[in-house]
Amino acid sequence: MSRQEIASGLVVQNLPAPLKLSDFKLIAFDMDSTLINIECVDEIADAVGRKAEVAAITEATMRGEIADFKESLRRRVALLRGVTVADLEAVYAQRLQLNPGAAALVAACKAAGLKVLLVSGGFTFFADRIRDRLGIDFVRSNLLEIESGPNCGQLTGGLVTQAWGDICDGAEKRRTLLEVASLMGITPAQCIAMGDGANDLPMMGVCSDAGGLSVAYHAKPTVREQAMVSIESGGLDRLLEVLQT
Repeated sequence: MSRQEIASGLVVQNLPAPLKLSDFKLIAFDMDSTLINIECVDEIADAVGRKAEVAAITEATMRGEIADFKESLRRRVALLRGVTVADLEAVYAQRLQLNPGAAALVAACKAAGLKVLLVSGGFTFFADRIRDRLGIDFVRSNLLEIESGPNCGQLTGGLVTQAWGDICDGAEKRRTLLEVASLMGITPAQCIAMGDGANDLPMMGVCSDAGGLSVAYHAKPTVREQAMVSIESGGLDRLLEVLQT
């Protein structure tokens, strides 16, 4: 089936109908530029005058022009050396906002009995706060390393290895979705994955291939083309125009 605009800025393809939100048991969200309005790494870099350099790498990565997400993230994080925890707090307080419809969609999902997963190539400093703000059930993201010596409170330019690994890239997003689904005793056919960049395609693909649902939100062209639902204008809660509640 070809891409079909069912309402202004809302496109579907290969979508069985009708679908209900309660047909699903888990929804997985990307964070940066999906649940929230910014790419956190770009805004952090602004504190050390490197936003343009970091943002160019981010854009190329999200468009799929840089295939190795791990190496891309390491390059960007290295440029954050010297940023302080106070700078991170300022980004959260002054620049980060939930995208339109984020709270409404998460609330609707929880009311319909779904669990909510936030799986991000961004950072725990922000992801954990968004988890608490929205009542999200599961979260996985990257942990920035902070100096503990003479430069206490400054970023080292590195990442901390966690129990599951060091960098949450596209493959890790897919693996995390499958891990959480397994813990819940459900299949990817009962999952929704929502994102905007190339590193979201693995988790989106495992859902759509299994009969679940992949959703692009104001996404890069390659992501829009592969998603079953593409929200191209308006808020995240436009998904509720496709899924009956």
